[in-house]
Amino acid sequence: MIEYLIGVDGGGSGTRVRLARPDGTLLAEGSAGPSGLLHGIQNAWKSVEEAIAAAFAAAALPQPGRSALAVGLGLAGVHNPQWAANFIAANPGYAAVALETDAYSTVLGAHAGQPGAIIALGTGSVGEVLYPDGSRRQVGGWGFPAGDEAGGAWIGLRAVNHVQQVVDGRVPGNAFADAVIEACGGSRDRIQVWLANASQTQYAQLARIVLQFADSAEPARAIMLEAGRQVALIAHALDDTGTLPIALCGGLGEPMRPFLPPELLATIVPAHGDSAEGALRLIQQQLKE
Repeated sequence: MIEYLIGVDGGGSGTRVRLARPDGTLLAEGSAGPSGLLHGIQNAWKSVEEAIAAAFAAAALPQPGRSALAVGLGLAGVHNPQWAANFIAANPGYAAVALETDAYSTVLGAHAGQPGAIIALGTGSVGEVLYPDGSRRQVGGWGFPAGDEAGGAWIGLRAVNHVQQVVDGRVPGNAFADAVIEACGGSRDRIQVWLANASQTQYAQLARIVLQFADSAEPARAIMLEAGRQVALIAHALDDTGTLPIALCGGLGEPMRPFLPPELLATIVPAHGDSAEGALRLIQQQLKE
């Protein structure tokens, strides 16, 4: 007997869940650390379970055994079939598990299950479209550092590239570079140590500094304008007709708007819901089938 549904949005920066009754009534939300599959299958399940516990605590409800819960998940890293299979195989006992990419769960949430596209901009980036005929397609999402253009880590990497040139004297210094240098340790030696240990998440944390200086420092603005151009390329690849609605999602979705080409802005619509809501739709669909 399934007592509750769980919708999970899991990425490289954190995990968010929605707790709902079987009829879809939302009860509470919870959050925890990263659950992207790149961080390891056991780590992903650990974060998911911590977020579920947080949601039950927020709802002031006793948490039942796993066999009373059905879980829909939109996770980063599911594009790797082996990781996805390993994650499902490691199910610690939930009654039902529906797993999809976080991109697809985001499309389902953003357009309430209807045709449309999303460009998710967070630690990484990915575009996904659901066409009117029911087919779907992903653009980007190749992962950092090889891809994920316009994502937070990609932006942070370019900030570090700029700082290296400033420290070397190859380009003039500026307040933006000073802020990034300070965030990475404050000196050449400490920056080297930072670089040796920096994760995708730590690169992404530098994006806020780029945004902070985008109006006052040309190097920061140039990074953001290039990010906007990359978003436009993703959008065109998703829908070259320019007729489907596109929702910008993720933590960088709204901050990216000032840097997008005007013709793209005309097709942008507010998201109806988010990836966690889409993950709830996933598990509801699976249970109906």
